[in-house]
Amino acid sequence: MLPRSATNAALAVLLASILALPAIARTRPHYGGTLRIETQSDPWQIPDGLARRLVLDTLTALDDSGNAQPALALRWEAQNAAHRWEFQLRPNVRFHDNAPLTAESIVTALDQVCAAPNANCPWRAVHAVGSAVIFTADNSTPDLPELLAQTEFAIARHDASGTYDGTGPFRVTGFANGALTLAANDDCWQGRPFLDSIEIYPHRSLRDQWLDLSVGRADVVDVPPEMLHQAAQQHLTVLLSRPVDLLALTIVPQGALSGVQVRQSIALAADRASIYNVIFQKQGEVTASLLPQSLSGYSFLFPPDRNLDRARNLRGGSSTSPITLSADDTSANLQLAAERLALNLHEVGFNIQPVAGIHPESPLQLRRVHLEAASPRPALDELLAHLGQNGTVTGTDPASLWQSEQAALANATVVPLLWLPRAWATGERVRDLRLSPDGIPLIAGASLEGSP
Repeated sequence: MLPRSATNAALAVLLASILALPAIARTRPHYGGTLRIETQSDPWQIPDGLARRLVLDTLTALDDSGNAQPALALRWEAQNAAHRWEFQLRPNVRFHDNAPLTAESIVTALDQVCAAPNANCPWRAVHAVGSAVIFTADNSTPDLPELLAQTEFAIARHDASGTYDGTGPFRVTGFANGALTLAANDDCWQGRPFLDSIEIYPHRSLRDQWLDLSVGRADVVDVPPEMLHQAAQQHLTVLLSRPVDLLALTIVPQGALSGVQVRQSIALAADRASIYNVIFQKQGEVTASLLPQSLSGYSFLFPPDRNLDRARNLRGGSSTSPITLSADDTSANLQLAAERLALNLHEVGFNIQPVAGIHPESPLQLRRVHLEAASPRPALDELLAHLGQNGTVTGTDPASLWQSEQAALANATVVPLLWLPRAWATGERVRDLRLSPDGIPLIAGASLEGSP
């Protein structure tokens, strides 16, 4: 017979186990249910469209450290000093219409990507050999596996109606009542997702998003970085990424801005601190470097401080004819940042005219560039490609990357300003949602509490 003390201890353990059962049940993922997402953006946009990420797959995927992991490709090998790469495909993968994924279908999809205007394909040619996809490049591309994880290179087919067809965890079922609807892909090579379906409501105002979240009509909504303090005051459950969006001013080196000293004058006149403190409410980090400090470790070597006296000297007697400045998206805060930059440049003697909306022909453009890569060299390669820089990144060590970045910024056609995070608020019934390395919700791994 057990002593009384041992009996009491055993009963306590049993009682604790019984009380813990409801908590365990609450945290165990459930299959089923429909997740409702509201966002200001287009769900198909490149690179951060939510639907694009759920419907389409890439040859590789990035882990939390930014290293390439198998996805549609199981393994790969570099040859000829990384001028040639061979990717072996995962077998028995099918598109949503049940057509088999083949090396030929991947080559067709990537050729379509590279034929698009402003495509940033880092290879010269791609072709199929059996179950392998072969890439050849003019330059050494040691980070090609990481670059192929970018959603720009997601593998898509178009069905008869023109809808995207992919191999991802969800398939498109339609667009009705303002919502794009996706259904779980039961035969997905990654395994069936927990959710039965997803409704994505695009182009929703932030006011409507937050109202719907508060009354349970939405499960996941946008939180712009400048509204993180407000989200905290409202006790919202927020997922916050590292800095993943570069706010930069790009300068077309033509006409009144053809001289490098004039462009350097603009860079020195930019008041990054006021944009950071006032407009974006001290979220992210001030930068004069292309890479964030968390990736490079050297961004402090690019001083972000204003120097109005030197800016005026460099501008000299350059033309004061009007120069237009536009923002590459229509968000209110980017427009405010453009207006603040215009005031900064007026102090130096430039005649800057901010224009509302997107105007690709403007000599000055304020751009928000999303970074998917999560390791230094692929990140710098990606940013230079998206910013239209022709410099080649050499080496992977910090000194080599710093030299490559310094060379890319020397002509002052790109002026980095801020690095900003991504944030999302979630409703009470959402479970196990986390963010990808570039701050996009990993919906395929989420579940809903109470789903059958």
